[in-house]
Amino acid sequence: MKKSLLLSMKNILFLLVSLLSASLSFGQQKQYQIAAFGFYNLENFYDTINQPNVDDEEFTPDGSHHYNGKIFFDKVDHLADVISQIGMDKTPDGLAFMGCAEIENRTVLETLVNHPKLKARNYQIVHYDGPDLRGVDCGFIYNPKYFKVLESKSLRVNLKQIVKDWRPTRDILYIKGIFGGVDTVHIFVNHWPSRRGGEEVTAPLRNFAANVSKRFIDSLMQINPNTKVINMGDLNDNPTDPSMVKILKCTDKKDKTKPGGLFNPWVDYYKKGIGTLGYNDTWSLFDQQVISYGWLPHNQEGYFYQGAYIFKKDFMLQKTGKYKDYPKRTWDFNIYNAGYSDHFPTYITILREVK
Repeated sequence: MKKSLLLSMKNILFLLVSLLSASLSFGQQKQYQIAAFGFYNLENFYDTINQPNVDDEEFTPDGSHHYNGKIFFDKVDHLADVISQIGMDKTPDGLAFMGCAEIENRTVLETLVNHPKLKARNYQIVHYDGPDLRGVDCGFIYNPKYFKVLESKSLRVNLKQIVKDWRPTRDILYIKGIFGGVDTVHIFVNHWPSRRGGEEVTAPLRNFAANVSKRFIDSLMQINPNTKVINMGDLNDNPTDPSMVKILKCTDKKDKTKPGGLFNPWVDYYKKGIGTLGYNDTWSLFDQQVISYGWLPHNQEGYFYQGAYIFKKDFMLQKTGKYKDYPKRTWDFNIYNAGYSDHFPTYITILREVK
């Protein structure tokens, strides 16, 4: 009886010690703040007004797309629906900031951020009119709760330096700001020249655009190789193309990335056949965010990289026809398709230890 009682007491003591150890271990677990930022090609996000000196006639009520106010506000509603959900499974505030492409002007962005699904976030706008003949530019929206703009400007991509009679293309949008009150961040929003005319023929144009970003990034890294940079956009190139590997010199693994270097988290996605837009039964991953080494170490005061994601929900997919299971685009040639975009958005999550 005494032996049995002694064993029982030992078991209780062991249980109490185990529970105490578990409690101490749990109490010592680190806590983190999480935030998210993204990029989205908004696919021909025009207003309905025929602007002088801009090739936007097809996106007017009298144009080939018969683009009227009803369609415009329908598109705004669809885009707001998507943007309001990006990253919400990771953070209740959604995207802290987002780069975007294929916007005609500031007005369309103002209409978008004032939509009821986004208005509470108080998104602010950075935009400059560029030289693209179609009148589409890059833009940037940000939640001032997270981000404070210190400086911004547009960087000209002058393709005539390599092809004398080539048409003007989109500027690169540059923004410098403070994120979360702790991190100085440099952001480049890109929309590189398309592949129209052939991938190989047009590759030098994208390489040239990549060099514009790279020169500015290198100048920042010469001052401080731990500078936090984000180079995002619709690059019209995949993560393994020369513009990414040879020009930007991106690595595909965090542990291969050195101070002053760039890490591309989208390589593994692409090698698995996962993309953000589809064509001829092939997925491409043009919509990327490339981040600098400064985002990678965990033992820092500021935010660090956690993960990269493609936002792809069932309602954003084309259900029938030759584009089945591709992103549900706004237009099927000149016919309104009541979609969202021909690209899926992408986003990155970052963490900061709460001390």
